[in-house]
Amino acid sequence: MLGRRERRQRAENALARLRSVLGLALGAAVGGHEQALLHKRQLEFERAVQRIGLAKATRDREIAEQLTDPALAPVWERITRERDDSYAEWRRDGLGAVRELVAAHTPGPAGQPWQEWLGTLGTDPGVRSPRLWRIGTAHVEHESPEHGFPLAVPLLEHAHLRLNSARGNRTAVDSIVETLLLRLLSTFTPGLVRLHLWDIGHLTGPLPNLHPLTAAGLLVVHDPTRLDDLLALLAGHIRKVHANALRAGRTTLKDACAAAGRRVEPWRVAVLFGNGERLDEEQYRELNRIARTGPDAGVHLVLVDMPVSASSPLETVTFTDAEQASSSITGPGVVVRADPPVSASVASRAAAAIRDDMVVRRGRPRSFIDLLPRVLGQESSREELRTVIGFDEGDPIELVLGDATPHALVAGPSGSGKTNLLYAMLGGLAARYSPRELELYLLDFKEGVSFAGLTPGTKDPSWLPQARLVGVNVNTDREFGLALLRYLSQELARRAEAAKRQEVTKLAELRDAEPEVSWPRVVAVIDEFQALFSGRDQITQQAAALLEDVARRGRSQGIHLVLASQDIAGIEAFWGKPAVYDQCTLRIAMPKAKRVLAQDNLAANTLPRWHVVVNHDSGISHGNEVAHVPDASSRGTFDELQRRLWREVESSAPRLFDGAHQPSLLTTAEFATPRGPVLGQIIDVADRAAVLRLEAAPGRNLAVLGTATEDALAVLASSALSLGRAYAPGECEFEFWCHVESLRDNVLAVADALHRRGHTVRTRFDASIADMAEETCPGKRFVFFYAVDGATQLLERKEVGAVQSGLDKFRSLLKHGPAGNVHTFGWWRGVARLKDTLGFGGNDDVGAWVALDVQGSELNQLAAGQLVDWSPRPHRAVFFDRTTHSRPDVLIPFDPTSALEER
Repeated sequence: MLGRRERRQRAENALARLRSVLGLALGAAVGGHEQALLHKRQLEFERAVQRIGLAKATRDREIAEQLTDPALAPVWERITRERDDSYAEWRRDGLGAVRELVAAHTPGPAGQPWQEWLGTLGTDPGVRSPRLWRIGTAHVEHESPEHGFPLAVPLLEHAHLRLNSARGNRTAVDSIVETLLLRLLSTFTPGLVRLHLWDIGHLTGPLPNLHPLTAAGLLVVHDPTRLDDLLALLAGHIRKVHANALRAGRTTLKDACAAAGRRVEPWRVAVLFGNGERLDEEQYRELNRIARTGPDAGVHLVLVDMPVSASSPLETVTFTDAEQASSSITGPGVVVRADPPVSASVASRAAAAIRDDMVVRRGRPRSFIDLLPRVLGQESSREELRTVIGFDEGDPIELVLGDATPHALVAGPSGSGKTNLLYAMLGGLAARYSPRELELYLLDFKEGVSFAGLTPGTKDPSWLPQARLVGVNVNTDREFGLALLRYLSQELARRAEAAKRQEVTKLAELRDAEPEVSWPRVVAVIDEFQALFSGRDQITQQAAALLEDVARRGRSQGIHLVLASQDIAGIEAFWGKPAVYDQCTLRIAMPKAKRVLAQDNLAANTLPRWHVVVNHDSGISHGNEVAHVPDASSRGTFDELQRRLWREVESSAPRLFDGAHQPSLLTTAEFATPRGPVLGQIIDVADRAAVLRLEAAPGRNLAVLGTATEDALAVLASSALSLGRAYAPGECEFEFWCHVESLRDNVLAVADALHRRGHTVRTRFDASIADMAEETCPGKRFVFFYAVDGATQLLERKEVGAVQSGLDKFRSLLKHGPAGNVHTFGWWRGVARLKDTLGFGGNDDVGAWVALDVQGSELNQLAAGQLVDWSPRPHRAVFFDRTTHSRPDVLIPFDPTSALEER
């Protein structure tokens, strides 16, 4: 019984203890809960104070009511105590640091009071911009303004600025905008900052003190009803700047300016005054696109009462009344005030001074010298070729040939200034790039000598050092244009092979891989290039194929085409090769030019004379830049630059091909050291003559075909005189046969010239022609038979009792003579007459021929199965040697006069 009571007592005691513990725990929980609720109230109170700021909290009715709660009073005391401590620390350390920071990043007009700089002209070249621009002052609420600091915001190259005015009062906002714009204009050289103003509520334009700038084009006030036009203008400019930067291998305009060491494009600052209402959806989207992409392209917005997305780099100042504002850069609790406004008269005079300076700069007529750099020949063509081509209201407009714009298409009717443009381009390039950086190949298909002055002349011995080839009067010699394209294709293959060897893909990389090798950029200028496609023949087909190949692959290997024409609309073969047109992303349109720009781009229609549209974006309208091109072709312009470069730069003279002049035999290199008979000048990039290979082998005779007497005599004379130089007296002998009396004087002149050199020369002008020479000779014997078909009757006559006629003997001479060192040079006035002379199976006895006024269809049977695409023209010939040629060479017969007179 006792044991049971004891156990019960212990159980009751344990239960009592449990009740006590549970009571204590419950009490602690209630107390903790109450403490947590109190702490929560204190935190919420502190948060509310911080949210609205301590200064505003002292005036806030709700905060005042909460302070009657004894539990919140300690929080208020702590906040005010910390504020006092922070303010003391701020006054001691922070305020000075902020002032120093702003001063360091707002040099000159960017941060100084306007009284210290307004009215003076800016001199900063604009390579880099101040990071911050002062707009007013700021101080912590409930602090004295003397403890304030200057407030500056980022703008150029960094951000945009948004200003929200107090309802019904825009005075402070207008003051900030006007002073800020004057700071920008007064910091940089006039012209480096361009302003656009748009105000939804002002027909006459806002900020009247700045309107003097409109006369110099530094300020454009836009129609309040045409916001779309302004947004399209800014968007197009952003696209153009980005395209130019990418062509230069940069991602932003800032990088492009830093690389160039100068401002390559002015800043555009657009000030838009709204009414607080959001724009329509399309305008709002376009404005936000400009805000996002503008800073990298040098386009910045100053928005007044204009809602815009916060996703762009944007600083905001919002006025709560006529004088006070808050800003995003300082946060809540800081009062912002605008600086005192600029005096209206002083602001107007400052704007007028900037305008006048700009007018003076532009008022001076731009000349050729303005296209040139201060120091000649110092730029590298590793990445691209760049030169100033003209000016837009005093601002330079550049032309770029590089990876992004590899080729250029130039179009303009006669008299529009196309030749002057080409000289401006060539002068600018030659002044910037040495011959090691740039090689020029220049062809002019029209009748004239526009490029001839780039080579040595009788009056001016200078030449353009960068020029390697100059072709003028090439209008009838399309083969020369074809030869240039073939040369460029070969050079392209050579560079591609070197790039493959070095495992690179671009010229810049190849130059880095092989610095010891000269890899200049090549520019081929072909004026009136449509002449290449003027016929439906093999030349047109081959030229179109080669042009397409060079246009497509030249980009990566630094070979650039500049194709100029009066009108490219009707070039059938050219339009059949869209790859050529597509690769010509640089388009230059003279006044009234057709088809060179995009179809809907009509900018060329309204151009004044001596102006051009330069477009690096395949002719699309937003890429248009209008430039006035200075006079570059008058005396004292390009010619003076050429003479200066010629004196200062070591180079070899370029080759001149002049289709209007017959080359002199005496001056050709092959005549100076002949290896055989020189027949004529080959129409080719290389300055070389056609030389017939003579050896003791069958068929080593030459036939001259055609009725063009002057040219036939020139070919025969050149052959004889060059052989006279190739052999010493006694090593060979000459025989001249001619039965045509009218040719006698010419034959005797050639014979006399050879005789003066000591050679044995025999002539036949009578019936003795029919008595053939011996078919073998211990030395060399050269028989020149003039007008063979004119002596047919003599050759066909057979003496009584004779086994062979003279014609039989002549055929035997042609067949067996070459093996016996006897070679015949004969002139027949037609293919049929040659075949009559040779007889059946005799074609192989004449292994080479020069045809003059003979149609190609007649020559096919003599060309060993080759198709001869040849149309005769004056003073031109086609040469074919079946032992060496896969296709005929077109020749210009030499003028042998000076060689005949040589003593």
